[in-house]
Amino acid sequence: MVLKFIKETIFLLMTMVGTLGNISVSVNYMISWGGGPEKKPVHLILIHVTFTNIIILLAKGLPNTTVTFGLRNFLDDIGCKILIYLERVARGVSICTSGLLTVVQAIIISPRASGWRRLRPQSAWHILPFFSFFWILNALIGMNLIHSITSTSLNISQFKSESNCYFMLESQKIKWIVLSLMVLRDAVFQGAMGVASGYMVFLLHKHHQHFLHLQNSKLLYRTPPELRAAQSVLLLMLCFVFFYWTDCAFSLFLSLSSVDNSLMVNIQEFMTLGYATFSPVVLIHRDRLLTECWHAQWEKLRKCLSPLSVQ
Repeated sequence: MVLKFIKETIFLLMTMVGTLGNISVSVNYMISWGGGPEKKPVHLILIHVTFTNIIILLAKGLPNTTVTFGLRNFLDDIGCKILIYLERVARGVSICTSGLLTVVQAIIISPRASGWRRLRPQSAWHILPFFSFFWILNALIGMNLIHSITSTSLNISQFKSESNCYFMLESQKIKWIVLSLMVLRDAVFQGAMGVASGYMVFLLHKHHQHFLHLQNSKLLYRTPPELRAAQSVLLLMLCFVFFYWTDCAFSLFLSLSSVDNSLMVNIQEFMTLGYATFSPVVLIHRDRLLTECWHAQWEKLRKCLSPLSVQ
């Protein structure tokens, strides 16, 4: 009972902290993106990343955290289908969007003479068709979940439980088709992410070596905003890769293991929320824009309240 309470408390904290963090980052990027003279494609992609993170946290964390308050059967059959389907689709969209973010950032910092420079988005609105494609693609891949999820079962041995929702056993043919599509999707987008990340590391290394030669006692080294943004994206991708592959490792171990290991199951569930929870922390820590936005909003609020305090 103590371990169960600790698990539910951690789920509640991760869901609350992650959701508030993603909302904070999203609102700040919306303010800077909407009010700035230049609509940056990377900011629009990051807004989309935080949006998918919020869906994952609410859809995955909500059924688990409600158990803390004793609401075990608050979801009916339709509720289970909607929440788990949304969580799976959003996870797929998050993988695709993270790959797109890395590729776009690599193109932005590529040299002007490079052929990749011609692929640079001329406007942030050119990114929107990619978002539509990601949602349609992952909605189709996860379509089988609509038929295989229910909130109750007559024979509990035929179902795999996830909170108060259950997965019915599927036919092997459908299972392998869906699994193949998911593996293909992950391989394509994570392959693009890996190539783009390696290219960015190469460009950042060249930039660092260049400034080491130019640096002297009178020259203060300062990283340009584009390269600092690239460093933030690389750190964000490291966070994504860590949680993604850790989740995959635990899932593979659990699927091959014949022993019911509740500790491994709990860790694997925490890993599924890890990226959605900690990615806004990385962005807030790395991106000075967020701090500047909060400072600017605080100054506006202080100026508005100062006449009232005088009166």
